Amino acid sequence: MKMGEIEDGEVDHITADMHQKCTLVYESSHGINDKENGPIMNTVFQNAVCKVYRFQTVDSKWMLVREQMAECTLSFSIPKQLIGLCIQEDTCRIQELKDLGELSPHWHNLRKDVISRYEQIIKEYQDTLVELEKLTGPSFKPSCSKGQKYLEFIPINLHTQRMRVTCPRKTDSCYDVVTVGAPAAHSQGFKNGGLQKLLSKYESEKKSYSTAYQCIYYPPEQTTKAREILSVVSQLQPHITALADQLLQSPRDALRDTLKSLEDKTEQFVHALKDELVKSALLALHAARPGYVSKSQTSAPSSPPEPNEEPNVVCNNVNSSQTPLKESKASPVRSDSIPHHKEYDEEEWDRVWASVAKSLNSVIAMVEKLQEQDNNNQESTPCQTLADVITSHSPDRPMDVVDWRDQLGVLVQSLKECVLDVAERARHSVIFVLLQEAACSTAQGLQLQQRRDTVFSQALTALACGFVMRLYAGLEDKGFLRQLHAVGLVAQFESLLSTYSEEIGMLEDMEVGISDLTRVTFRITEALSEDSASLTPIISGRRDRYTVEVPLPHDAFQTLPDELRQGKLLHVIPVLFNVGINEQQTIAERFGDISLQERINQKNFEILEGYYKSLSNTLPSECLPSFQTQTDIKELLETLGQNVVTKKRKNVEILWLAGTICRRMNGIRFTSCKSAKDRTSMSVTLEQCCLLRDEHQLNKDYFVRALDCMRSGRLAQGELAQWDDPEAGSIAINKPASRHFYPIALLLVSSHLLVVWLILSLVFLLAKYQ
Repeated sequence: MKMGEIEDGEVDHITADMHQKCTLVYESSHGINDKENGPIMNTVFQNAVCKVYRFQTVDSKWMLVREQMAECTLSFSIPKQLIGLCIQEDTCRIQELKDLGELSPHWHNLRKDVISRYEQIIKEYQDTLVELEKLTGPSFKPSCSKGQKYLEFIPINLHTQRMRVTCPRKTDSCYDVVTVGAPAAHSQGFKNGGLQKLLSKYESEKKSYSTAYQCIYYPPEQTTKAREILSVVSQLQPHITALADQLLQSPRDALRDTLKSLEDKTEQFVHALKDELVKSALLALHAARPGYVSKSQTSAPSSPPEPNEEPNVVCNNVNSSQTPLKESKASPVRSDSIPHHKEYDEEEWDRVWASVAKSLNSVIAMVEKLQEQDNNNQESTPCQTLADVITSHSPDRPMDVVDWRDQLGVLVQSLKECVLDVAERARHSVIFVLLQEAACSTAQGLQLQQRRDTVFSQALTALACGFVMRLYAGLEDKGFLRQLHAVGLVAQFESLLSTYSEEIGMLEDMEVGISDLTRVTFRITEALSEDSASLTPIISGRRDRYTVEVPLPHDAFQTLPDELRQGKLLHVIPVLFNVGINEQQTIAERFGDISLQERINQKNFEILEGYYKSLSNTLPSECLPSFQTQTDIKELLETLGQNVVTKKRKNVEILWLAGTICRRMNGIRFTSCKSAKDRTSMSVTLEQCCLLRDEHQLNKDYFVRALDCMRSGRLAQGELAQWDDPEAGSIAINKPASRHFYPIALLLVSSHLLVVWLILSLVFLLAKYQ
């Protein structure tokens, strides 16, 4: 059957002999070359496998359904870039620790230990990178390799699944989903749980470590703030310096515009660094210098600065009404053994800020005088030169271009030096905070950082693949592009892991990995050419913030809205919903604990609901895709909220509702299980058949037949999953043998037989799934 026959309506009805089966029309290991497979798609998605089916609709007409599965080249390119950035960041951190200068013997030894740990991480990451560079072959990691150490950064079985539906007299529709194994550190095992449990335990023990190492204990929110301040310093200080240099090069009529940008960046700089954490950390750093004596030996100890106390800085150019960074009420816990210098002046930090304000105000006054002189020159010849106003030079000495540039250059240089001084002090203070955190980490903290890097790499690679796929599919959708830069996209991860045995650890890893994706932004750039290297996404940044640049060919890039072409950062809101569906989940629900799953679903429902409110308040409903089913997104969210709090075993309605809401909001869909094979295949095929039934009038009598047709050859033997479709009835394939479940009537004879039955059943299941 040819596609053209359907489009022309020549084959409208199906004869009786065709009703007996769903026909596989076309199968290929190379995919189908059509307009969607251009240089963009072929750069990221390769080795496509395609199948085309014909199914019956409710009005006895044909529909063609094309399934295409492809590998993603980002499976290896993204992790390799990420490993390189981690090596670069840890190398810079070692240099930053060395730049702290001379420290007392106690702190010097702690610094040596921390540097040694960073060097160990760098060595391991470099070895991993060398091994990855040697690899050739498929662009994905099979599930049999999930335990290999050098492949731990690579996601398992990352593939893209696209279903294109062609119906008579209707526009073609595409439905995409990314399938990937649950982001988890398989090579490190799950004996002690996953990241969520390990991080919680680590934070509770870190306070005792700080006492043992004579460190100041900083709560997690303050160490996070320290990393944010370090990032701000590294970004804004060079920017301010560049704007100051640009001010000197600008013509007099453009000085005001450049000065406005300089004021704005300096204001951001002021409010980011004028934080109590920086001031208290500077005091602690001074106390750690060699030759300092304990304050208790010279004078009574002074109380630490109050959390609400701010430096008294006079800065007329900065909007004083703007609230600075929110300060944590939890002050650092001091160790009594930490010495303090009796001569340290705590007001020195305030004087440094005052010098910044004074220098900037001088630059502003100079520019305003130049602007005033230019305005006066337009009306009449000035009787007094600007040199008389600024420098009180001789009235009869004219002022040329060199004069005002030289004078402005002196003021700008003073501003740059003051900003640099503040930046260096702030940088050293927060690096000292991070030194103390690292010193209290011991080997456990090192392993947790590596585990978190591993899980994040897998999650980020999957997200980058999904973002690229969704962007390519929506390049001609103006509503989608507007949504992309206005509120960002939701990325819905559907997990089928059980809350039993090792899969609990996998789910705990996945929860943290998906949550860490909030630190990722995207930017669309114009590719230099259309070759593969130029179209490959590039990552930049540090662990606290990464940016993925997605290049597009010139023609595609020029059709984008101005906001996207100007490089606006694009946000993705990740949400995770989990419902275990296999036999292990049955055991967990009857004899175990499913609170982890309930907490994850409740938390992410609130995130999804918050995104919808932001979306509905920002964009009109016309920007969202239209579907045949007219159920409102708000109603779907209410139903999802009810299901999340309902106590129901294997409530797969949660996954269906979350997936439907994601598609209605132009989101990115991901489906995961342990290895992205059997359970994932069942989920994807069931979702596809539900879409065919609800959106393309698939005959309900042929629902199960179409489902079997799609699942043929997909599933391995022996995997159990239970799916209940409200209209199609119970859908379950490859049901396991039930010979180990003995008749219940016999168990009623004696309670001893019940105990024996439970033990035998558990032994059988454990042996089967180990």
